[in-house]
Amino acid sequence: MLTFRVLSALLSYPRPELKAEAGEAERILRTEGILTGSQLENVCAFLQQLRVMPQLAAESSYIDAFDRGRSTSLYLFEHIHGESRDRGQAMIRLLARYRMHGLELHSKELPDFLPLFLEFLSTCRPEEGRKYLSEVIDIIAMIGERLRTRGASYAPLLEAVASLVARGTDNESRAAESGQDDRDDTPAALDAAWEESPVTFDDVALNAAQGQMDAASQGRRAPKRS
Repeated sequence: MLTFRVLSALLSYPRPELKAEAGEAERILRTEGILTGSQLENVCAFLQQLRVMPQLAAESSYIDAFDRGRSTSLYLFEHIHGESRDRGQAMIRLLARYRMHGLELHSKELPDFLPLFLEFLSTCRPEEGRKYLSEVIDIIAMIGERLRTRGASYAPLLEAVASLVARGTDNESRAAESGQDDRDDTPAALDAAWEESPVTFDDVALNAAQGQMDAASQGRRAPKRS
């Protein structure tokens, strides 16, 4: 699903080229029709704003949203495990999943980086992508809520990602319902939610993933700042 790829690009550090691609990104979103209603219009409004925003302002907006502490970090497992060994093991399992689906990482980005995860989902079958997304949707919804509380322009993007997972038979997203339910966003609660549907892989896949994880963790890529 190309919609996942568009959202991945928009949640990555803003490249100057992204402005030139904004029109094509909007065309893809409207053509695929996976995002609907307010989620679609809010993402398109973000794209229109990005097209006219000075590059330095775009970079500053991204840094303010995601690089001012851990509470809105785009590294998913950081919200559960911090920098503990458990986070490393969770990322090894995720990297093994990437490899089992034929995705080899050629960058030094860590596998739990949300834009990278969305890029992976874009290669999956729709029902499979939604299933994988559902495993981390509580974390994504939490980040979106925190950004919305701050009034950050990136909040609609996280809410759009969360809306891509249907909940129950009424096809409502967890993100939409999160304002109605009492949520427990402590690390312990998120950890419990992640462990409800554990992912298991064979030892060969895990050992192969361990080697790539070691290399990635030593060379975590930091975006260039202007």
